[in-house]
Amino acid sequence: MSGRPLAGQRVIVSAGPTFEDIDPVRFIGNRSSGKMGFAVAAAAVELGAQVVLVAGPVSLPTPAGVQRIDVRSAAQMHAAVFAALPADVYIGAAAVADFTPRAVAGSKIKKRPGDDGLVLDLVRTRDILAELAADARRPALVVGFAAETDDVARYARGKLAAKRLDLIAANRVGVAGSGFESDDNALTVFDRDGGEHALGPAPKAQLAHELLELIARRPRAA
Repeated sequence: MSGRPLAGQRVIVSAGPTFEDIDPVRFIGNRSSGKMGFAVAAAAVELGAQVVLVAGPVSLPTPAGVQRIDVRSAAQMHAAVFAALPADVYIGAAAVADFTPRAVAGSKIKKRPGDDGLVLDLVRTRDILAELAADARRPALVVGFAAETDDVARYARGKLAAKRLDLIAANRVGVAGSGFESDDNALTVFDRDGGEHALGPAPKAQLAHELLELIARRPRAA
């Protein structure tokens, strides 16, 4: 595909990890570097889209032509994504925390004599993908990512159906040359019609273009 097939379309991309604070010193996080999501945002601009990038705490430069909104927590990412609506496409490439501490301690939690552990009271975060897919302002295409360590296809298809997504890009993490912190990746994209598309292995910038071209070809609901 050539040209600018996403011209005139507004695309929201979420990228990177979220950090869920425990106290002023500590947090719960993950290994997402944000590289895949930032590459997706850059590719969307190159294909003609107006792009809003909601970025978790990463140190990556903002791609040219992208409007960037920096957030830290899952709650902040949820608020920023919904505030950026309406959009034609949402691509949820962020590794959003599933759980967050119920309360954040106001001062550093200290070890005390006799302590042999710490119990954290965690609560579920809001599900950005599922809520967006069910919202009255739902973009024409809602695309998720699934980073899995095993049974990648099964878990990805389950997430695709449960969250009522249009597409899901799945990859295996915890292996060399793929997933978090790597410059390369390999994706299998599943669609709600039962289709399956293998992309890569390749540099994330190349994969992002292939994914965006696939999204651009995807029929929109009337």
